[in-house]
Amino acid sequence: MTKLVLLRHGQSIWNREKRFTGWSDIPLSPEGEREAQQAGYLLQRAGFTFDMCFTSTLQRAKSTARIVLSTMQLDIPVYDSWHLNERHYGALEGMERWAAIKKFGVWPILGCQIKFDATPPYLNPQDPRFPGNQPGYAGIDKSEIPLGESLQHTLTRIQPYWEETIRPEIQQGKRLLIVSHRNTLRVFTTLLDQLSSVNIMRSRLATARPLVYELDQQCKTARHYYVD
Repeated sequence: MTKLVLLRHGQSIWNREKRFTGWSDIPLSPEGEREAQQAGYLLQRAGFTFDMCFTSTLQRAKSTARIVLSTMQLDIPVYDSWHLNERHYGALEGMERWAAIKKFGVWPILGCQIKFDATPPYLNPQDPRFPGNQPGYAGIDKSEIPLGESLQHTLTRIQPYWEETIRPEIQQGKRLLIVSHRNTLRVFTTLLDQLSSVNIMRSRLATARPLVYELDQQCKTARHYYVD
């Protein structure tokens, strides 16, 4: 059996302010940094070690990974990819919940949070919030970069990276830590637990709480549990 640990990044400044964050590159709050350190202590005390780490390109995930590995005194390869970025919230990015409801109405906001295939209002491609207009994504075909995503779109984006990059490492017996985002990790739990579209919307992942999957060589789940 191989152990895979999924870890949602610590609280970000916009998590604290209850804003839609998505691909916006927002740093951890001081509480988020503390949460990341606590996750590292939990993993270290439980005897975990890792061969490699995967994370998104967003600083709140990368900082969490750095703090966790530093706390655990681990020096391992860390790979970041935009494929592991959070779900893109389109025109909602940066908005507080009530402000978004006032602008777009209740159902466009509520629907994209409770329905698997519901999308948020899309960004205009000329909007500076569109990642295709940002230097960090200059090497990526703009047609691949979302203007807004449903959770179904997020699954479609992540699944090839799982199949082609992450799963082969697990099948070789590598012990992996994936530090990413709420909706990204909901997709991973869907792939690992074969959840329905209804159950994926019900799944919850607390910030910086390590979730362990024990997998066989075919990546079938034997069991999963939180370290704490």
